[in-house]
Amino acid sequence: IAGVNPAYSLPNSSEFKEGLKKVKLSVAFSMKEDETAKLCKYIAATPHYLESWGDVQLTKSHYSLMQPTIRPLFDTRQFQDCMLKWSGNETTYHEYVQGTWASSLNGSSWNQALHDGVFKASQPSGTAALATGNSISGISSASTAARNLSKASTKKGEFELVLYTKTALGDGQQANNPWLQELPDPITRTTWDNYVTMSKADADALELENPIVSNGAMNGNYVNLKLGNVELKKVPVIVQPGQAKGAIGLALGYGKKESIQKEMQVGVNAFPLYKDFKSFQSVSVKKAEGEHEFACTQLQSTLAGRADIIKETSLEDFITKPKEEWNEKVVVSYNHNEVHVQSDKADIWTSFDRSIGHHFNLSIDLNACTGCGACVIACHSENNVPVVGKEEVRKFRDMHWLRIDRYYSSEDTFQEDYEALEKLDLFEGFEGVETPDENPQVAFQPVMCQHCNHAPCETVCPVAATSHGRQGQNQMIYNRCVGTRYCANNCPYKVRRFNWFLYSQNDEFDYHMNNDLGRMVLNPDVTVRSRGVMEKCSMCMQLTQQTILTAKTEGRTIEDGEFYTACSRACDKGALVFGDINDKESAVLEKKNSDRMYHLLESTGTQPNVMYQVKVRNTTEA
Repeated sequence: IAGVNPAYSLPNSSEFKEGLKKVKLSVAFSMKEDETAKLCKYIAATPHYLESWGDVQLTKSHYSLMQPTIRPLFDTRQFQDCMLKWSGNETTYHEYVQGTWASSLNGSSWNQALHDGVFKASQPSGTAALATGNSISGISSASTAARNLSKASTKKGEFELVLYTKTALGDGQQANNPWLQELPDPITRTTWDNYVTMSKADADALELENPIVSNGAMNGNYVNLKLGNVELKKVPVIVQPGQAKGAIGLALGYGKKESIQKEMQVGVNAFPLYKDFKSFQSVSVKKAEGEHEFACTQLQSTLAGRADIIKETSLEDFITKPKEEWNEKVVVSYNHNEVHVQSDKADIWTSFDRSIGHHFNLSIDLNACTGCGACVIACHSENNVPVVGKEEVRKFRDMHWLRIDRYYSSEDTFQEDYEALEKLDLFEGFEGVETPDENPQVAFQPVMCQHCNHAPCETVCPVAATSHGRQGQNQMIYNRCVGTRYCANNCPYKVRRFNWFLYSQNDEFDYHMNNDLGRMVLNPDVTVRSRGVMEKCSMCMQLTQQTILTAKTEGRTIEDGEFYTACSRACDKGALVFGDINDKESAVLEKKNSDRMYHLLESTGTQPNVMYQVKVRNTTEA
C-alpha cells in the first residue's frame, strides 16, 4: 500500500490483516496520480484532509478532532473508510471515530469536543499512547540532526550537502499550489526555484557568482552534484552569506513532473541524493556550463547604514539607558531648523477628528518576526492577490501586498555597521557597507501599505482613486483608477502594485484563476482587480466592517481582539497586533505607547498607522 498517511484512530490490526488478505493488490491511496501512484495497479482516490474526518494526538493526554470544512468535491472515499469496508465493517469512519471517543471524553460531549477543537481525555481502549522522544518532538528531531551533523565527514575535495525542506513548499506535497511557489524564501528572497546555497569562499574557489544583468534581475552559474553513481546535473547556485565553508544546501520538494500543472514543474529533484534516510551527504561539486535566471524579489542585502529602517538595541542598553538613546526621535527640517515630525507648521493636510469612532493601527514586533511568510499567504488568500509567475517576478512585477524584507549586517553586528558608516568617506561610495559579513546578523521586517495619515500617494492621484478614511485606512477605489502610477512613484515605502495584465481568466497566467475549480479559492467579499489599476494592502477593510456590522446587529460593543486582519490572525508568533487605538484598553494602544514603538521612515512626516517595535538583541554571554 503506497501513499498512506493514517490518522490516529484506525481499525485494529487484526481487522486490517483480514481485509488486506482479501485484496492482495498493489493499491495507492492518493488525491492525484503522482510518482508513487503511477507505480501501482490501482489508485483509490482519496479526498483532501479538509474534506475528511479524523483525530490528532498532541500530547499523552491532549487530543483534537478533525472535521470536514467542505463536502467532498469529487467521487472519493477516505482511506480509513476503505479499510473499514474491506474488513467487513459497514460503519463510516465518522461513526467509527465518534464511537472510539464515546467513553473517553472525560464527561464532555462529542459536539462540545468538536466545538472546542482541543480537549483533554483518557487513552481510548485498543489504541497505543504517543511514544515520547519520537520525530514529532522538535527537541528529539533537532538533537538527531545535530548528532548526524557531528558524525558527518567529508573527503578532500568534497562538500557536505544538507538536504532541507523550504518553509513554503516543504517536501513537495503541495507543489501544485502557486501561492507557495511564488512565496519568496525567507533567506534568499527567491521564488519558483530550488538551488545550491554556497559560501562566498567556496563560490570564489569554483568561480561561481550571481551577476546582476542589464534588466536588474539576478542570474547564477550551474554546478553538477555527484554522490556515488548518482549525478544531479545543472543545479543553479546562490552565494549565501553566513553559509559554513565546506557545506552546501539544497531544498527537497522540487522537480515534480507527475500530476502537477506544467507551470509548477520547476526546480530539480533532490531526492536521488537522499541516501540511507540521511539528510547529510558527502558530494563532489563541479561547475557546469550555462547561466540560470532567478526570480528574486530583493537584491539589496544590507541596510547600508540606514538605521531608521530597522531600529535595534542591546538588552543591556534597553534596560539601563533612556529610550532617547536607543529609540531616537527623528526630526525633519522646516525653514532651515530641525523640528519634530508632529509639528503643525510642517503639515499640508487637514486632519480628521479621529477621537470619535474607530481608528485602526497595526503593530509589528521585530523581535517576534521570523520571516516565515504565513502572513503573506494569508494576505494572498483573503484579498485575491494574483500569482504572476516566474517571468513577471523576475521583472519585479510581483503583486505581493505584503513583503518581508531581509537584511544582513555588513559587519559582525548591525551596531558595528553604523559605526563603520560614520568612518566612511561618503564621496567614495557605500561599498564598505553594502557587502554582507561572512557571519552576519539577520533581521526580518514585514512591510505593507503604512496607511499614512499624511499619505503622499493621495495628493498626487488626479482622479481621487486613493483617499483616506476616517478609520485610518488608506483606501483604493478601483473603478476610478486610470493607472497613472503617480501614487506608486510618490510612495516612500514602495508598497503599491500595478496590474500590468489581466491575471484572472487569462490563459497567459494559468495558475488558479482560470477555471471554476481554481476560482473557488477567491474571496467573494473582495473584488478581483483588472488590468491597468493600482492595488495595495487595504488593512482588510472587509474584515473590520464585518466585525462592526456583526456587533451592531447583536446590539453590543466590540471587545478588544475582535478586530483582526488576515496577516495578524495568521501570525502564530504574535508579531502582528491589530486593533482600535480609540479603545483605551486595547493591546494595540499599549503597543503604540510603548517605548519601543517607532514608525518606518519617520523623517518623511507621513504619520503612518502601521508601527514597529524596536528589535532588542540579547547577545551578552552569561
